[in-house]
Amino acid sequence: MPAPFVLIPCDNRLLGQQYFHVLGRKYADAVHDAAGGLPLLVPTGSRADIDAYLQLADGILLTGSPANVHPSHFGERVRDPALPLDPERDAVTLPLVHRAIERGIPLLAVCRGLQEINVALGGSLHQALHEAGFADHRENPKQLLDEQYGPAHEVEATAGGMLEGITGTRRFTVNSLHGQGIARLAEGLAVEATSPDGVIEAVRLTQHPGFALALQWHPEWKATQNPLSTKIFGAFGAACRAFAQAPLARAA
Repeated sequence: MPAPFVLIPCDNRLLGQQYFHVLGRKYADAVHDAAGGLPLLVPTGSRADIDAYLQLADGILLTGSPANVHPSHFGERVRDPALPLDPERDAVTLPLVHRAIERGIPLLAVCRGLQEINVALGGSLHQALHEAGFADHRENPKQLLDEQYGPAHEVEATAGGMLEGITGTRRFTVNSLHGQGIARLAEGLAVEATSPDGVIEAVRLTQHPGFALALQWHPEWKATQNPLSTKIFGAFGAACRAFAQAPLARAA
């Protein structure tokens, strides 16, 4: 069967004097090489534009980003004005979470994507985990990329959860490149994994009828070389192919 189309919303960034839609290649590569899908990049657009893209979609990937979700979406002021924001992306991804649930489109989210899902469903975020009683989960910018994306801490998956079912294990080590994290867990989310200091590292969307998993770490980094990441993207790809074959999958 044809490879499934996976929607990936882009970031918005000023490069020089011009604005660009931006997507890290590692995400497109993971979708193509580890999930067996075709990346379909989604720029900023209206609700009508997004619904048109959804008619093509067999899956959705919400990526990480240097930019944070604007804290106004969970009733807070910006704590650190030096950190980048992307309100145009917020305008696309937050409604997209609800559309994915309504249509049952397979959904995988990474880092900021997990935070977007929590905020979209009514939860809140710690704007600085390391100042809220947790360990510092940020990467060291002085390190080379392979070191930044290297093993950082252990994660414990929820017994009997979706993540344990996909990976076949309850304890594993992940990378860590985030400053924010879930504070108030939204209704409609179930915890799938936590770090030793109590940060929520993975959630499942309980109202979604199919595959809907969000991870705080970055499984897309060299996904085909990491057995854990390969299993996660493999399960996502299988869900996308099953959705593509389902009768009336895009009729919602």
